[in-house]
Amino acid sequence: MNNRANSRDNNGWSSGAILRCERLAKTYGDGTIAVDVLTGIDLEVAAGERVAIMGSSGAGKSTLLHLLGGLDEPDRGEVWLGEQCMTRLGAVARGRLRNKMLGFIYQFHHLLPEFTALENVAMPLLIRGETPERARGEAAAMLERVGLKARAAHKPGELSGGERQRAAVARALVTRPYCVLADEPTGNLDYRNAQETYRLMLELNRELNTSFVIVTHERALARQMDRILLLEAGLLKPLPPGTGPDSDRAN
Repeated sequence: MNNRANSRDNNGWSSGAILRCERLAKTYGDGTIAVDVLTGIDLEVAAGERVAIMGSSGAGKSTLLHLLGGLDEPDRGEVWLGEQCMTRLGAVARGRLRNKMLGFIYQFHHLLPEFTALENVAMPLLIRGETPERARGEAAAMLERVGLKARAAHKPGELSGGERQRAAVARALVTRPYCVLADEPTGNLDYRNAQETYRLMLELNRELNTSFVIVTHERALARQMDRILLLEAGLLKPLPPGTGPDSDRAN
């Protein structure tokens, strides 16, 4: 787990947490209808660590991921990627840092329908400024890694649900990010495809030493993480490894 973090030290990155937030808070609404969704979240994620976040519907799990990924701004608190405070950056600089350090997987794949699987997976590299040749080469290699070599020229509408989600995993990992933020990544899949997606994410976590922060209601996935955290009443609390929240709070 530490090899990748130590190599980043030579480039000025911290040897501590890859991703962390301090006193993160978010309120929606105003006046009498204001809702405090997050009230003071502290979280550190180490290189290669796998963290599951569980909680009831509406607890703020997706909101937390959006804040950690710089897709939304907190009302209070800070988010750090390596040694850079993302919440102090402007939109352009924040986007560059996000592209360099983070990958995203959603419940619904969010592949661009007019592009092929290969083009979708290559997109983050093209945004980063890689040459088309290099981007396509890296995308092809990652598609092969997730078992979609033969489907590279197909558009999302020509892929099955499981294939679309594997393409989304490939897109998230093609930049070899420090951390992947995944929001219910198997929530739209049947059991067999969900199990295959679990296996793939865990295998790539070990191979690339990429950290994963996964919002999930699936106990089978959560129990394979290094830590399980429950988001409740705007705060995170740890749960013992191999356990999950009570059923009435997990759905």
